[in-house]
This record gives sequence, structure tokens and C-alpha cells, in this order.
Amino acid sequence: MTGPIQHGGGLAAAAQRYGGRIEDWLDLSTGINPCPPDLPDIPMRAWHRLPDQEREMAAREAARRFYCSGERLPLPVPGTQSVIQLLPRLVPAGARVAVLSPTYGEYVRAFTLAGLAVDAVSDLSEVTPAHHLVVVVNPNNPDGRNHSRAELQALAAERAEHDGLLVIDEAFGDMTPEDSLAADASPNLIVFRSFGKFFGLAGIRLGFVIAEHGLAAQFGDWLGPWAVSGPALVLAERLMSSDLSQVRVQIRQRSEALGRVLGDAGLTVRGGTDLFRLVETEAAASLHDHLCRHHILTRKFDYQPHWLRFGLAPDEASDSRLLTAFSTFSRIQS
Repeated sequence: MTGPIQHGGGLAAAAQRYGGRIEDWLDLSTGINPCPPDLPDIPMRAWHRLPDQEREMAAREAARRFYCSGERLPLPVPGTQSVIQLLPRLVPAGARVAVLSPTYGEYVRAFTLAGLAVDAVSDLSEVTPAHHLVVVVNPNNPDGRNHSRAELQALAAERAEHDGLLVIDEAFGDMTPEDSLAADASPNLIVFRSFGKFFGLAGIRLGFVIAEHGLAAQFGDWLGPWAVSGPALVLAERLMSSDLSQVRVQIRQRSEALGRVLGDAGLTVRGGTDLFRLVETEAAASLHDHLCRHHILTRKFDYQPHWLRFGLAPDEASDSRLLTAFSTFSRIQS
């Protein structure tokens, strides 16, 4: 898997193929909160000057409180994709990597492009001492599979016995903070968090690395100075320090609405999180095409042709639009 991976959010390509203005499409292909909170004012200084240490530290402290990471100070990065591509530098030549799969495809791609041996394992029991670095996306994308803190802490301890590393990607973990390992003190544990998904602001490209000081500093050195923009740091500081109870309520309401629409359409939900649902149907390809003709974009998977992932719709009108499109499709099968 070394070629480019097709991700959600390809509205321009969909509109070019199926017609319609991009702004008139209903994009359900991503797992991003469709109802972002109001943006705070961003001072002109944040746009005018390079982000200084004071601004970065303010964002890091806000992230520490938001993620409850204790002594570990989260490192802001320009999206977690930027640090996924740095992970091969942590793996010695000749060592193997395990990625709990199927999952976000960029992990396997990054290690493969670096010339490392990668095992796509289906269960944690398949991890062996030969695996120097193990990746677990928790909750998983795209099926929402979730591992308990106890399971992952045991895996981190086992990895430590063999001088190995454990990477936990909690990109979709903001709605289930009780499952997070952000506060775990294991020196061989690296936690990735995404800002854009929960806050609905993926366009600013912001994420955080939570790890022991030496590892976090190593990622910072590799990314170089001013890796994250001043406006992004201001947004992180102010939004992470605000009252987010209504954001959580709205996500749950939108998630429940999506579940009802899919159920009313007779679709089989295989899994998911509060930010998306994974549907399994033999008609996935034709259903994807049908919805595109109604200018509704979903996420299909080349490695599993019977899967479609649905993100949250922004409002009740969009729910109705999706249900109407389903009603004109006669081939839904479980």
C-alpha cells in the first residue's frame, strides 16, 4: 500500500463527476463535527507575527487541561498526519511494525514507504516481541472498535519489556474521555489527538502529541520551528478553555439522528463512533453512486467493497434529504 490513499472529503472530484455546485453538496464522507462552535476573536498579532513561545505555551496548557494529561504537556503539531509520517524514524532498521487493522490507511503507507516490514494484525494477541512499534487507533476508524484502558495499559507494559513503543491514535476520542490514555505515564507510550474532528475545524490542521518529554521534544525538533500557525494556537487555547458542554450535546443529538435515518432506511450498522457510522451492505457501491447522484457524498473503501461510512449531517433538513434519497433506492440489502 504505497500509492495515494483515497480519504473522505473529496467534494471537488465528486462535483466534477456528478455535477452540482460544491456548496450544494451534503458531505457525509468525513468524521468531522458538522456544527462547529462560534470562533473566538483572533488578535491581529497572531496573524502578523510568527507564533512565539508564550502563545505556544498557552495552547499547550489549555490542551493539558482539556486532555487531562497530567504532567505531560501536549505538543501542538500541524495535524496528526504530519507526525504519522515521522513515526518510521522511531523504528530501528530491520525491526517490524504492527498496525491493528483495518484502520486509517496512512499508518501502513508511511511505514511501507520507509522500507519497514509492517504487519496488519487483526487482534492485539497477534503482537509479538518482534514488533518494535505498535499502532492502535482507539476508537478505531472506520469501525469504531474500542479497547479498554486496561487492555492498552497492559499492552504498553508488555511493549516496555521488549523496549518497544505503543502509539495510540485517539483522533475520535473526545466524546469518550474516560477511555483516554493521555494521562498514562508509561515512558514508551505516544498518544495522538486530533483537534479538527471534535471542534469541526479540520481546515486549520491542528493536532497534539502526548508523550514523555524526550519523545515529545524529538517530534518538535523534527517538525522544526513555528510548525503550527499563530491563529491555530489561539483557537486551541480559547476553544479548549471554553464551556464545551453544548458541543457534546449537539454531537450526540446529531449522532442519534443519523442512527435513526440509517435504521429507517433498513441499513445494517456495523459500528462507529459519535462522529460517524459504518454501514455494511452488498449494495454499497451502487448506493454510494446513487447518493452521489443526489449530491450526497459518503466514504467508500477499496479494501472492503461492502462498507460505507456516514458522517453526521448538520441539521434536520439534511437528515430529511438523506432519508428521501434512500427512499428512491431499491437495492438496500443487509
